[in-house]
Amino acid sequence: MNNSTLHTLLSILKAEYPKWKVPVVTLIAERSNDPYQVLISTVLSLRTKDEVTIEASRSLFARATTPAQMLKLSAETIQQLIYPTGFYKTKSENLRRISQILLDEYAGNVPDNLDALLKLPGVGRKTANLTITLGFGKPGICVDTHVHRISNRFGYIKTKTPDESEMVLREKLPQEWWIPINDILVAFGQGICKPISPFCSKCKVSHICERHGVGKSR
Repeated sequence: MNNSTLHTLLSILKAEYPKWKVPVVTLIAERSNDPYQVLISTVLSLRTKDEVTIEASRSLFARATTPAQMLKLSAETIQQLIYPTGFYKTKSENLRRISQILLDEYAGNVPDNLDALLKLPGVGRKTANLTITLGFGKPGICVDTHVHRISNRFGYIKTKTPDESEMVLREKLPQEWWIPINDILVAFGQGICKPISPFCSKCKVSHICERHGVGKSR
């Protein structure tokens, strides 16, 4: 699949996007316009369903929306507020450690630098890129399981891991799609392009998709 075909495909999906469920971190970014809340909610979202993440974020941000406020909460209190997110005990410790580092090294601000973000506890490339794109509106490509899987299913890339997909997309994907591709493909993947037996009969781009790896569809 070349860039011209991909542009057509993503333009169609972008028009369909308002019909789908918006990814939870995107909702938080739109409501808060705060890089810290984007960073924290993304950490909470790891290995956690969206409906759990939104409730945990709401509970936590009712008590703390800055690093200083977060450090006033004990790890046990944070655990109670974010339960039942996946690995909530580890996440509670990481949230306190992240907040302390931000206060000590960045005057309480979230850095808009990928390398700096990757040094924070519990922050991987997905979290760092999402913080940069949604928190600061800066160019970045957030590749989660949906972006990795669907980009390969389209036939646009051929990679084995999300990290490899990010590197290939940085080389190949036109920059106009760097920020929106995550929102579009996450919503598309949750609602239509399922990992197993995708809803190809409902898909507006089935005539373009190369359907790599699709054995059975609905």
